[in-house]
Amino acid sequence: MIRAVAFDVGETLISDDRVWGTWADWLGVHRHTLSALVGAVVAQGRDNADALRLLRPGLDAEAERAAMERAGRGEALDESDLYPDVRPALAAFQALGVRVVVAGNQTARAGALLRALDLPVDAVATSGEWGVAKPDPGFFARTIELAGAPAAEVLYVGDHPQNDVGPARAAGMRTAHLRRGPLGHLWADSAEAQAADWRVRSLTELVDVVRSG
Repeated sequence: MIRAVAFDVGETLISDDRVWGTWADWLGVHRHTLSALVGAVVAQGRDNADALRLLRPGLDAEAERAAMERAGRGEALDESDLYPDVRPALAAFQALGVRVVVAGNQTARAGALLRALDLPVDAVATSGEWGVAKPDPGFFARTIELAGAPAAEVLYVGDHPQNDVGPARAAGMRTAHLRRGPLGHLWADSAEAQAADWRVRSLTELVDVVRSG
């Protein structure tokens, strides 16, 4: 039985278009150029920040992010960044009596922005707030604690097989791979994605899975 559902953030609840678009504008390159580089480095199994370093060798992402904030071009998030199925699906989960939490690899600032959206969720936490990030087992231990249920009764939902599905399964959680965004499509047929308990194309579809299960 699923008593709690925990959601990844980027390309699960929100589109990453704004994030990478802001970086491209800041670095003075076409958005398509950075988008293509992000896809390339991730497909090679590298960190997506390596795409930024290809454009500016030696770039310190955290220092650069701070500079963007000082210039008034820092992180932002509003209703337009949410995928259309997010609010209705989260509300539907709560209506089923399922605890709904958000736990993703985001900054502390992103955590505050997510809370400001007043989503129908019970709790929001980010790796920046916890000081531990996916795929570290410590992140999933914190997620289970946030969910407030035994690991086997918590469903973790994400688009990234290596960061989401694999380590969540290793932590004893149930898993759902969401075929959304570049990585969700790129690795949809990977062994990690195929090992998920469920593979879905929308959060609406996942509501039906939990309702019937």
